[in-house]
Amino acid sequence: MASDPDADVLPQKVHFEHDELYQAYAAKGDEWHRQMTRRLMRKVDLHLLPLLVLMYLLNFLDRNNLSQARLGTLEEDLGMAGTDFNLATSILFVGYLLMQLPSNLILTRVRPSLFLGVAMGIWGVISACQAAAQSFSGLVAARFFLGFVEAPFFPGAVMLMSSWYTRQELSYRIAWFYAGSSLANAFGGLIGAGVLANLHMSHGISGWRWLFIIEGVITVAISMLVPLLLPNYPATTSWLEDDEKAYAQWRLINDAGEADDSSAASIKEALYLVFTDKRIYLFILLQHMSLLSQTFQYFFPSIVSTLEYSNIETLLITAPVWIATFLVSLVVTWTSGKTNDRSIHIICLMSVSVVGCIICTASTNIGARFLGMFMMPMGAVSAYQIIIAWVANSFPRPLVKRSAAIATANMIGNTASIYGSYMWPSSSGPRYVPGGSATAAVALLVAAMAYVIRVVHVRMNRGLQEKENTVEREEELDAPRGFRYIL
Repeated sequence: MASDPDADVLPQKVHFEHDELYQAYAAKGDEWHRQMTRRLMRKVDLHLLPLLVLMYLLNFLDRNNLSQARLGTLEEDLGMAGTDFNLATSILFVGYLLMQLPSNLILTRVRPSLFLGVAMGIWGVISACQAAAQSFSGLVAARFFLGFVEAPFFPGAVMLMSSWYTRQELSYRIAWFYAGSSLANAFGGLIGAGVLANLHMSHGISGWRWLFIIEGVITVAISMLVPLLLPNYPATTSWLEDDEKAYAQWRLINDAGEADDSSAASIKEALYLVFTDKRIYLFILLQHMSLLSQTFQYFFPSIVSTLEYSNIETLLITAPVWIATFLVSLVVTWTSGKTNDRSIHIICLMSVSVVGCIICTASTNIGARFLGMFMMPMGAVSAYQIIIAWVANSFPRPLVKRSAAIATANMIGNTASIYGSYMWPSSSGPRYVPGGSATAAVALLVAAMAYVIRVVHVRMNRGLQEKENTVEREEELDAPRGFRYIL
């Protein structure tokens, strides 16, 4: 899809096995489509979403359990001081970035269930092996390789979902998927409190080591089920009837003009399609700033500890914050999908996060700070769920272009976590003025960038409409007739 409706583009082709069948589906009435969609989505949601949510919960749990381990004897046992914890946090994203784009392009050539299942098993092993670290350098090495093998999962899962759901459906499904991070933060606090309180020095092993072992072993156990249970693409799924497989592909054609075909373009062509579309640079910047506005997640227990509760109470207090974030995200992504709006939702949510940051840095009142700590993730994390759906929506087909766009935006976006971790040095507590102030400013920039992309899409949609009014032949159009970019 070109970035400008007036630009020269490669001709769009509609891929469908039986053109007559496509026309037959197109001729069906609205009630038939509603019933068929309900029947199909019931099966897809049951087979795809629960497993992806569980996988992401474990993915984020294994990535973020360092923040809970810090409230144990981690730093004391490994001789960590100064910004050592910040380095241990950020080094994971160096490995994460190196593997991001290659893994997602490989995913278009390899069975997703097998690829993601194997990656999950390996990251579970490495996560558990963090317990064996005897020095700070050993922990850093483990964290680097953990990021390297976790890289395929997030963009791979988003790309897989976009191969099943239309653009309107995708936003709400991604909300359920991304809810895994909020639930991981909630359960992570509860698990961390339980392990640090009850297993510390059990069999002579520190509580933080038990935390890594337990969560890593659970991940490895679940990973063995993924190749068997996770669906791949509509055309190759055994639990769909033949007419459901055909209809699943028809829906993608009807939504964006082309069904997914992993052999439709080479990796080189995919990268060309992505980087010649100027909008990708706007979305990369949007996702980068959004992730930068969320780096407080990796220090959240430490920030909450400024309320002056004990370590165990602090971990328990984090749970309701993330449960509230999970519930808010479901509501706003549902309304985003229903209204086909992304930008206004993002602007409003980031404004909530700005207010939360200001409260946390401007006040030392416990009640006010606790309110601010609720508002920060409720705004920033919920907005990010809409942003990642917007990226997938805005580069709909072909499959390899969408895959490359998702991976590229996610890869460059996550560089924010490398340096963003240094925004929250322990020396700036209890108010964390540098981190809170910088996060508020970045959140405002996210809102501004969402508005800029909205303006660009309005202009492009106007161009598509004008061309439809003047051109009669379908092959001369830059996009399927009726297609519009989501605002």
